[in-house]
Amino acid sequence: MLENETKTVRISIDCMGGDHGLSVTIPASLSFLGQEQTAHLILVGQQDLIEAELKKHKAENHPRITIRHASELVRMDDKIEVALRRKKDSSMRVAIELVKTGEADVCVSAGNTGALMAVSRYVLKTMPGVDRPAICAILPNQKNGPTYVLDLGANVGCEAEHLHQFALMGSALFANIEGDPHPRIGLLNVGTESIKGNEVVKKAGELLHTEHDNGTLNFCGNVEGNDIFEGTCDVVVCDGFTGNVTLKAIEGLGRFFRDVLVSELKSSFVSMLGALLAGRALKSVRQRLNPSRFNGACMLGLRGLVFKSHGGADVYAYGCAIQRAHDAVKRGVLQKISNTMAELLRNSQDHQAAGKFKKENGIQEQETV
Repeated sequence: MLENETKTVRISIDCMGGDHGLSVTIPASLSFLGQEQTAHLILVGQQDLIEAELKKHKAENHPRITIRHASELVRMDDKIEVALRRKKDSSMRVAIELVKTGEADVCVSAGNTGALMAVSRYVLKTMPGVDRPAICAILPNQKNGPTYVLDLGANVGCEAEHLHQFALMGSALFANIEGDPHPRIGLLNVGTESIKGNEVVKKAGELLHTEHDNGTLNFCGNVEGNDIFEGTCDVVVCDGFTGNVTLKAIEGLGRFFRDVLVSELKSSFVSMLGALLAGRALKSVRQRLNPSRFNGACMLGLRGLVFKSHGGADVYAYGCAIQRAHDAVKRGVLQKISNTMAELLRNSQDHQAAGKFKKENGIQEQETV
Protein backbone atom coordinates (compact mmCIF):
# COMPACT_ATOMS: atom_id res chain seq x y z
CA MET A 1 0.00 0.00 0.00
CA LEU A 2 1.28 3.46 -0.87
CA GLU A 3 2.15 5.83 1.98
CA ASN A 4 0.18 8.91 0.96
CA GLU A 5 -2.72 8.27 -1.38
CA THR A 6 -3.74 11.95 -1.61
CA LYS A 7 -0.35 13.56 -2.27
CA THR A 8 0.03 15.06 -5.74
CA VAL A 9 3.10 13.59 -7.41
CA ARG A 10 4.85 15.96 -9.79
CA ILE A 11 6.72 14.13 -12.54
CA SER A 12 9.00 15.79 -15.09
CA ILE A 13 9.00 13.99 -18.43
CA ASP A 14 11.89 14.28 -20.88
CA CYS A 15 9.53 14.30 -23.85
CA MET A 16 12.22 14.47 -26.51
CA GLY A 17 14.36 11.54 -25.28
CA GLY A 18 14.44 7.98 -26.59
CA ASP A 19 14.18 6.44 -30.02
CA HIS A 20 10.62 7.66 -30.63
CA GLY A 21 10.33 10.93 -28.70
CA LEU A 22 6.96 12.66 -28.66
CA SER A 23 5.11 9.90 -30.50
CA VAL A 24 5.58 7.72 -27.42
CA THR A 25 6.08 10.08 -24.48
CA ILE A 26 2.92 12.15 -25.03
CA PRO A 27 0.37 9.31 -25.46
CA ALA A 28 2.03 7.40 -22.61
CA SER A 29 1.75 10.46 -20.38
CA LEU A 30 -1.92 10.95 -21.23
CA SER A 31 -2.69 7.28 -20.63
CA PHE A 32 -0.96 7.45 -17.25
CA LEU A 33 -2.90 10.56 -16.23
CA GLY A 34 -6.11 8.71 -17.05
CA GLN A 35 -5.18 6.08 -14.45
CA GLU A 36 -3.65 8.27 -11.73
CA GLN A 37 -5.76 11.15 -10.52
CA THR A 38 -3.17 12.47 -8.04
CA ALA A 39 -0.38 13.04 -10.58
CA HIS A 40 0.74 16.21 -12.35
CA LEU A 41 3.10 15.98 -15.31
CA ILE A 42 5.61 18.59 -16.42
CA LEU A 43 6.29 17.92 -20.09
CA VAL A 44 9.76 19.15 -20.99
CA GLY A 45 10.88 19.79 -24.56
CA GLN A 46 10.25 22.03 -27.55
CA GLN A 47 7.01 23.74 -26.60
CA ASP A 48 5.49 24.11 -30.08
CA LEU A 49 6.04 20.43 -30.86
CA ILE A 50 4.60 19.32 -27.52
CA GLU A 51 1.54 21.53 -27.98
CA ALA A 52 1.00 20.15 -31.49
CA GLU A 53 1.20 16.55 -30.22
CA LEU A 54 -1.20 17.28 -27.35
CA LYS A 55 -3.62 18.84 -29.84
CA LYS A 56 -3.60 15.61 -31.87
CA HIS A 57 -4.89 13.85 -28.77
CA LYS A 58 -7.32 16.69 -27.91
CA ALA A 59 -5.48 17.31 -24.65
CA GLU A 60 -4.00 20.77 -25.21
CA ASN A 61 -5.88 22.13 -22.17
CA HIS A 62 -5.35 19.21 -19.80
CA PRO A 63 -5.56 20.58 -16.22
CA ARG A 64 -2.79 18.35 -14.87
CA ILE A 65 -0.19 19.09 -17.52
CA THR A 66 2.39 21.88 -17.52
CA ILE A 67 4.78 22.47 -20.42
CA ARG A 68 8.36 23.58 -19.77
CA HIS A 69 10.23 24.69 -22.88
CA ALA A 70 13.72 23.34 -23.60
CA SER A 71 15.39 24.38 -26.84
CA GLU A 72 17.79 21.42 -27.22
CA LEU A 73 17.63 17.64 -27.11
CA VAL A 74 20.20 14.99 -26.29
CA ARG A 75 20.39 12.50 -29.13
CA MET A 76 20.91 8.80 -28.53
CA ASP A 77 24.36 8.93 -30.13
CA ASP A 78 25.54 12.14 -28.42
CA LYS A 79 28.74 11.86 -26.43
CA ILE A 80 28.53 12.46 -22.68
CA GLU A 81 30.56 15.69 -22.82
CA VAL A 82 28.18 17.08 -25.46
CA ALA A 83 25.14 16.44 -23.27
CA LEU A 84 26.88 17.72 -20.16
CA ARG A 85 28.71 20.83 -21.39
CA ARG A 86 27.21 21.97 -24.67
CA LYS A 87 23.50 21.20 -24.34
CA LYS A 88 22.65 22.96 -21.10
CA ASP A 89 19.08 23.67 -22.25
CA SER A 90 18.29 20.12 -23.31
CA SER A 91 14.97 18.52 -22.35
CA MET A 92 16.93 15.94 -20.35
CA ARG A 93 18.84 18.48 -18.29
CA VAL A 94 15.87 20.77 -17.69
CA ALA A 95 13.75 17.81 -16.56
CA ILE A 96 16.45 16.80 -14.05
CA GLU A 97 16.92 20.38 -12.83
CA LEU A 98 13.21 20.50 -12.00
CA VAL A 99 13.89 17.72 -9.48
CA LYS A 100 16.80 19.65 -7.99
CA THR A 101 14.73 22.82 -7.54
CA GLY A 102 11.84 20.87 -6.02
CA GLU A 103 9.40 21.69 -8.83
CA ALA A 104 9.24 17.98 -9.63
CA ASP A 105 9.42 14.97 -7.32
CA VAL A 106 10.91 12.63 -9.92
CA CYS A 107 12.18 12.66 -13.51
CA VAL A 108 11.54 10.07 -16.24
CA SER A 109 13.67 9.86 -19.39
CA ALA A 110 14.24 7.35 -22.18
CA GLY A 111 17.31 9.23 -23.36
CA ASN A 112 20.95 8.26 -23.82
CA THR A 113 21.85 6.23 -20.71
CA GLY A 114 25.39 7.53 -20.31
CA ALA A 115 24.29 11.13 -20.75
CA LEU A 116 21.37 10.71 -18.38
CA MET A 117 23.61 9.33 -15.66
CA ALA A 118 26.28 11.99 -16.17
CA VAL A 119 23.81 14.89 -16.16
CA SER A 120 21.88 13.46 -13.20
CA ARG A 121 25.07 13.02 -11.21
CA TYR A 122 26.28 16.53 -12.06
CA VAL A 123 22.97 18.25 -11.28
CA LEU A 124 21.70 16.22 -8.31
CA LYS A 125 25.00 14.97 -6.81
CA THR A 126 25.37 11.63 -5.04
CA MET A 127 24.34 10.52 -1.57
CA PRO A 128 27.03 10.51 1.13
CA GLY A 129 29.27 7.45 0.81
CA VAL A 130 28.30 6.75 -2.81
CA ASP A 131 31.02 7.11 -5.46
CA ARG A 132 28.96 5.98 -8.44
CA PRO A 133 25.19 5.80 -8.88
CA ALA A 134 23.81 2.58 -10.35
CA ILE A 135 20.81 1.63 -12.48
CA CYS A 136 18.54 -0.92 -10.83
CA ALA A 137 15.68 -2.76 -12.55
CA ILE A 138 13.22 -5.44 -11.42
CA LEU A 139 12.85 -8.81 -13.15
CA PRO A 140 10.34 -11.59 -12.40
CA ASN A 141 11.37 -14.96 -10.97
CA GLN A 142 9.90 -18.46 -10.67
CA LYS A 143 8.86 -17.82 -7.07
CA ASN A 144 6.42 -15.18 -8.35
CA GLY A 145 8.48 -12.43 -6.75
CA PRO A 146 10.88 -9.74 -7.91
CA THR A 147 14.63 -9.98 -8.47
CA TYR A 148 16.42 -6.63 -8.33
CA VAL A 149 19.47 -6.38 -10.62
CA LEU A 150 22.11 -3.63 -10.63
CA ASP A 151 24.11 -2.09 -12.27
CA LEU A 152 22.48 -2.23 -15.71
CA GLY A 153 24.68 0.12 -17.70
CA ALA A 154 25.67 3.22 -15.75
CA ASN A 155 29.16 1.95 -14.91
CA VAL A 156 30.85 -0.18 -17.58
CA GLY A 157 34.08 -0.53 -15.60
CA CYS A 158 33.90 -1.06 -11.83
CA GLU A 159 36.20 -1.63 -8.89
CA ALA A 160 35.36 -4.00 -6.05
CA GLU A 161 34.40 -1.06 -3.81
CA HIS A 162 31.79 0.03 -6.37
CA LEU A 163 30.18 -3.42 -6.40
CA HIS A 164 30.18 -3.24 -2.61
CA GLN A 165 28.28 0.05 -2.75
CA PHE A 166 25.84 -1.37 -5.32
CA ALA A 167 25.06 -4.18 -2.88
CA LEU A 168 24.36 -1.68 -0.11
CA MET A 169 22.09 0.41 -2.37
CA GLY A 170 20.27 -2.62 -3.77
CA SER A 171 19.69 -3.95 -0.28
CA ALA A 172 18.34 -0.58 0.85
CA LEU A 173 15.97 -0.33 -2.15
CA PHE A 174 14.63 -3.86 -1.77
CA ALA A 175 14.16 -3.46 1.99
CA ASN A 176 12.14 -0.27 1.59
CA ILE A 177 9.98 -1.33 -1.36
CA GLU A 178 9.43 -5.03 -0.61
CA GLY A 179 9.41 -4.74 3.19
CA ASP A 180 12.14 -7.33 3.78
CA PRO A 181 14.83 -5.86 6.07
CA HIS A 182 17.36 -8.59 5.21
CA PRO A 183 17.20 -9.27 1.45
CA ARG A 184 19.51 -11.96 0.07
CA ILE A 185 22.34 -10.44 -1.97
CA GLY A 186 24.08 -12.37 -4.76
CA LEU A 187 27.19 -11.43 -6.76
CA LEU A 188 26.87 -12.33 -10.45
CA ASN A 189 29.80 -14.49 -11.53
CA VAL A 190 30.80 -17.29 -13.93
CA GLY A 191 30.40 -19.84 -11.15
CA THR A 192 29.32 -20.09 -7.53
CA GLU A 193 32.78 -21.03 -6.22
CA SER A 194 34.70 -18.20 -4.54
CA ILE A 195 37.84 -18.98 -6.57
CA LYS A 196 36.10 -18.12 -9.87
CA GLY A 197 35.84 -14.78 -11.61
CA ASN A 198 38.22 -11.91 -12.23
CA GLU A 199 40.12 -10.12 -9.48
CA VAL A 200 37.51 -7.38 -9.12
CA VAL A 201 34.71 -9.87 -8.52
CA LYS A 202 36.85 -11.93 -6.14
CA LYS A 203 37.72 -8.89 -4.07
CA ALA A 204 34.11 -7.74 -4.09
CA GLY A 205 33.10 -11.18 -2.84
CA GLU A 206 35.53 -10.84 0.05
CA LEU A 207 34.11 -7.42 0.97
CA LEU A 208 30.55 -8.73 0.86
CA HIS A 209 31.43 -11.81 2.92
CA THR A 210 32.86 -9.45 5.55
CA GLU A 211 29.63 -7.45 5.51
CA HIS A 212 27.69 -10.70 5.95
CA ASP A 213 29.83 -11.75 8.90
CA ASN A 214 29.33 -8.44 10.68
CA GLY A 215 25.57 -8.46 10.03
CA THR A 216 25.42 -5.49 7.66
CA LEU A 217 24.30 -7.49 4.60
CA ASN A 218 22.69 -10.86 3.99
CA PHE A 219 25.18 -12.04 1.35
CA CYS A 220 24.49 -15.50 -0.09
CA GLY A 221 27.63 -15.67 -2.26
CA ASN A 222 28.24 -15.89 -5.98
CA VAL A 223 25.30 -16.56 -8.30
CA GLU A 224 25.03 -17.36 -12.00
CA GLY A 225 22.74 -15.98 -14.70
CA ASN A 226 20.08 -18.64 -14.23
CA ASP A 227 19.70 -17.64 -10.57
CA ILE A 228 18.12 -14.34 -11.63
CA PHE A 229 14.93 -16.13 -12.68
CA GLU A 230 15.11 -18.97 -10.18
CA GLY A 231 14.81 -16.50 -7.32
CA THR A 232 17.92 -17.78 -5.57
CA CYS A 233 18.48 -14.31 -4.13
CA ASP A 234 16.59 -11.03 -3.97
CA VAL A 235 19.28 -8.65 -5.28
CA VAL A 236 21.87 -9.49 -7.95
CA VAL A 237 24.95 -7.26 -8.15
CA CYS A 238 27.21 -6.86 -11.21
CA ASP A 239 29.11 -4.24 -13.19
CA GLY A 240 27.23 -2.16 -15.77
CA PHE A 241 28.69 -3.92 -18.81
CA THR A 242 27.65 -7.38 -17.61
CA GLY A 243 24.27 -6.13 -16.40
CA ASN A 244 23.37 -4.34 -19.61
CA VAL A 245 24.33 -7.30 -21.81
CA THR A 246 22.35 -9.61 -19.53
CA LEU A 247 19.27 -7.37 -19.63
CA LYS A 248 19.31 -6.99 -23.42
CA ALA A 249 19.71 -10.76 -23.84
CA ILE A 250 16.76 -11.37 -21.52
CA GLU A 251 14.57 -8.88 -23.38
CA GLY A 252 15.51 -10.40 -26.73
CA LEU A 253 14.77 -13.92 -25.52
CA GLY A 254 11.40 -12.82 -24.17
CA ARG A 255 10.37 -11.33 -27.51
CA PHE A 256 11.76 -14.34 -29.42
CA PHE A 257 9.74 -16.74 -27.27
CA ARG A 258 6.60 -14.64 -27.72
CA ASP A 259 6.97 -14.44 -31.52
CA VAL A 260 7.68 -18.17 -31.88
CA LEU A 261 4.69 -19.02 -29.71
CA VAL A 262 2.35 -16.81 -31.74
CA SER A 263 3.73 -18.15 -35.02
CA GLU A 264 3.28 -21.79 -33.99
CA LEU A 265 -0.23 -21.22 -32.66
CA LYS A 266 -1.22 -19.79 -36.06
CA SER A 267 0.48 -22.54 -38.07
CA SER A 268 -2.56 -24.82 -38.45
CA PHE A 269 -6.27 -25.08 -37.74
CA VAL A 270 -5.67 -27.53 -34.90
CA SER A 271 -3.09 -25.20 -33.33
CA MET A 272 -5.46 -22.26 -33.57
CA LEU A 273 -8.24 -24.32 -32.00
CA GLY A 274 -5.92 -25.27 -29.16
CA ALA A 275 -4.95 -21.62 -28.74
CA LEU A 276 -8.62 -20.68 -28.54
CA LEU A 277 -9.24 -23.24 -25.81
CA ALA A 278 -6.17 -22.14 -23.87
CA GLY A 279 -6.70 -18.46 -24.57
CA ARG A 280 -6.90 -17.30 -20.96
CA ALA A 281 -3.77 -19.20 -19.91
CA LEU A 282 -1.82 -17.98 -22.94
CA LYS A 283 -2.82 -14.39 -22.23
CA SER A 284 -1.58 -14.78 -18.66
CA VAL A 285 1.74 -16.26 -19.84
CA ARG A 286 2.20 -13.47 -22.37
CA GLN A 287 1.60 -10.85 -19.69
CA ARG A 288 3.97 -12.45 -17.16
CA LEU A 289 6.78 -12.69 -19.73
CA ASN A 290 6.23 -9.26 -21.30
CA PRO A 291 9.49 -7.31 -20.68
CA SER A 292 7.67 -4.00 -21.19
CA ARG A 293 5.86 -4.57 -17.89
CA PHE A 294 9.16 -4.16 -16.04
CA ASN A 295 10.33 -1.03 -17.88
CA GLY A 296 11.57 1.79 -15.67
CA ALA A 297 14.88 1.44 -13.84
CA CYS A 298 15.71 3.53 -10.78
CA MET A 299 19.01 5.43 -10.69
CA LEU A 300 20.25 4.67 -7.19
CA GLY A 301 22.67 6.79 -5.18
CA LEU A 302 21.50 10.25 -6.31
CA ARG A 303 20.08 12.98 -4.11
CA GLY A 304 16.94 12.96 -6.21
CA LEU A 305 14.78 10.43 -8.04
CA VAL A 306 15.47 9.70 -11.72
CA PHE A 307 13.97 6.78 -13.65
CA LYS A 308 15.41 5.45 -16.90
CA SER A 309 13.06 4.05 -19.52
CA HIS A 310 14.28 1.76 -22.28
CA GLY A 311 15.23 3.90 -25.28
CA GLY A 312 13.06 1.87 -27.64
CA ALA A 313 10.05 1.72 -25.30
CA ASP A 314 6.57 1.78 -26.82
CA VAL A 315 3.61 3.63 -25.28
CA TYR A 316 2.73 0.82 -22.88
CA ALA A 317 6.33 0.34 -21.71
CA TYR A 318 6.93 4.07 -21.22
CA GLY A 319 3.72 4.27 -19.23
CA CYS A 320 5.04 1.52 -16.96
CA ALA A 321 8.19 3.59 -16.34
CA ILE A 322 6.09 6.62 -15.35
CA GLN A 323 4.04 4.43 -13.04
CA ARG A 324 7.17 3.11 -11.30
CA ALA A 325 8.42 6.65 -10.80
CA HIS A 326 5.05 7.71 -9.39
CA ASP A 327 4.93 4.79 -6.95
CA ALA A 328 8.49 5.46 -5.75
CA VAL A 329 7.48 8.99 -4.74
CA LYS A 330 4.31 7.76 -3.05
CA ARG A 331 6.35 5.31 -0.97
CA GLY A 332 8.89 7.93 0.06
CA VAL A 333 11.64 5.76 -1.41
CA LEU A 334 14.30 8.49 -1.68
CA GLN A 335 14.25 9.42 2.00
CA LYS A 336 14.01 5.79 3.10
CA ILE A 337 16.97 4.75 0.94
CA SER A 338 18.98 7.72 2.21
CA ASN A 339 18.27 6.73 5.82
CA THR A 340 18.96 3.05 5.21
CA MET A 341 22.17 3.77 3.30
CA ALA A 342 23.41 6.01 6.11
CA GLU A 343 22.77 3.22 8.62
CA LEU A 344 24.36 0.52 6.46
CA LEU A 345 27.43 2.66 5.75
CA ARG A 346 27.77 3.55 9.42
CA ASN A 347 27.63 -0.13 10.40
CA SER A 348 30.11 -1.04 7.67
CA GLN A 349 32.55 1.71 8.63
CA ASP A 350 32.27 0.88 12.34
CA HIS A 351 33.16 -2.75 11.70
CA GLN A 352 36.01 -1.79 9.36
CA ALA A 353 37.41 0.58 11.99
CA ALA A 354 37.11 -2.09 14.68
CA GLY A 355 38.90 -4.62 12.46
CA LYS A 356 41.69 -2.13 11.70
CA PHE A 357 42.11 -1.35 15.42
CA LYS A 358 42.37 -5.03 16.30
CA LYS A 359 44.90 -5.62 13.53
CA GLU A 360 47.05 -2.64 14.53
CA ASN A 361 47.03 -3.66 18.20
CA GLY A 362 47.55 -7.38 17.62
CA ILE A 363 44.13 -8.33 18.98
CA GLN A 364 42.87 -11.62 17.62
CA GLU A 365 39.42 -13.14 17.71
CA GLN A 366 39.08 -16.03 20.11
CA GLU A 367 39.64 -19.27 18.26
CA THR A 368 38.69 -22.81 19.13
CA VAL A 369 41.80 -24.96 19.43
